Order: sequence, then structure tokens, then C-alpha cells
Amino acid sequence: MSGVSDIKEHMEVIGADGVHVGTVDKVEGGRIKLTKKDSGEGSHRGHHHFIDGGLVAEVEGDKVRLSANAAVAVSMEDEK
Repeated sequence: MSGVSDIKEHMEVIGADGVHVGTVDKVEGGRIKLTKKDSGEGSHRGHHHFIDGGLVAEVEGDKVRLSANAAVAVSMEDEK
């Protein structure tokens, strides 16, 4: 099991179901800051979202796998 200290910029974040959640901008305060290009639509578009580091199940290669499915992880995203 890996922690947020193993996460690097530009890694792909995927849910436990293998679905793309976002791309790492950086780790900030124990949370994964996603790039703006993965910010969604409407009022969510154009700003960073954060995934709690506690959702990280493993870091392998260039992927960060979460312990939650993508739809659940996205619903738990924080905004700045």
C-alpha cells in the first residue's frame, strides 16, 4: 500500500473500478490536487478539485488507484 508521498505530478487518478477520475497537479496538505482540465462541467469547470489522500489504495507506475469507485470519489471531491 502506498501513500500520498509516492504521488507525483501528472499521474492518472483512477477509481477502484478503473475509471478515470483526474490527473494529479500536485499533493497539497495530504490531498491530491487535480488539474483544472479534469474539473468537470458547469459551475465546477475551470478550477481545481481535491481528493482526500485517505482514499488512495495504491500507487503503481503512473497511476493512483483509489479505494472508491470513480463516481463515488468524484462525489467526495473538495473544492479549494
